[in-house]
Amino acid sequence: MRENTIIVYGSYGYTGKLIVNELRQKKYDVILAGRNHEALQKQFNETGYPFEVVDISDSAALKKLLLQAKLVIHCGGPFRFTAKQMADACLETKTHYTDITGEWQVFELLAGYDEAAKKAGVQLMPGTGFDVVPSDCLAVHLKQRLPSATHLQLAFAMVPGGMSRGTKKSMTESLGYGGVMRKNNELVPFTLGKDVLDLDFGKFTAKTTRIQWGDISTAWRSTGIPTIEVFANASEGSIRSLKISNYVSWLLRRRSVKNFLLKQIDKGKAGPSEHDLNNGKCYLRGTVWDAEGNIRTSLFNGPNAYLLTAKAATLIAVKIMTGNFTSGYQTPAMKYGADLVLEIPGTERKDL
Repeated sequence: MRENTIIVYGSYGYTGKLIVNELRQKKYDVILAGRNHEALQKQFNETGYPFEVVDISDSAALKKLLLQAKLVIHCGGPFRFTAKQMADACLETKTHYTDITGEWQVFELLAGYDEAAKKAGVQLMPGTGFDVVPSDCLAVHLKQRLPSATHLQLAFAMVPGGMSRGTKKSMTESLGYGGVMRKNNELVPFTLGKDVLDLDFGKFTAKTTRIQWGDISTAWRSTGIPTIEVFANASEGSIRSLKISNYVSWLLRRRSVKNFLLKQIDKGKAGPSEHDLNNGKCYLRGTVWDAEGNIRTSLFNGPNAYLLTAKAATLIAVKIMTGNFTSGYQTPAMKYGADLVLEIPGTERKDL
């Protein structure tokens, strides 16, 4: 029955599998979906969930799939190539849309679907994972602490590190295009590797560098703060690589170079080891200030970023399935408030 069914598209990727494992503990019917028949067959053998092989570029097949469910959790990135097809099909079939992107371009794109989603009666909520649930919640919490805030600085660190193939592929697709931040309500470029800060995350201090992150789009819509910048922990080596990338951007933009790098990623491991997944932690720091010099800082920590993604995506899915949704484009904290992420076990927030 459609009202009780969730589709996980890209269910056999590293993060998709984690989300399916979380959903197994709920009472919903799940349909596994994606392009890879062999991977879906294997996942069916492990979970017992039915599966459908659907290429996202096949609009008719995609709509036929979506008509079987109330909600899709879209895990098939890089989302700059797939979000539009999935969102278009969701609007036509009146299916709620969530995904786990962190790509600011996707947030900007789907924000433009707000009116269409309202007419269709569906909620569009990209970024229901580590990108951007904890940072969006922290941004809204800080805005509540300092309503006059004009500047938001977010930073995160993951201990230990380690990324999934999907994350690496999304990052590869953005190579060669520099960085983007929000300044005075506008998206403006910045030079990669130029800005480096030592930031205190409560349990430790880490070297961080400015990155482009989904919050330059989502936190702006959630809080209205005009200037938003995001930093992430980085080694000296990665900062050096970022600086070099500014000089070879023309090369990094070439499709042949990207395809070579993507093939190398496919040869690597799927994501963090089981030990790192279960024992790792993510740390966030948020600071806001206003024109008068008032400053507020809050810290957050939680489980490994990929585990947090699975739990956050499932938490939001359950809310939507039980009727807790608002038609149109929403960010996680716009709809569910600053304390949404604190509903996940093992998370804590501290005001300084």
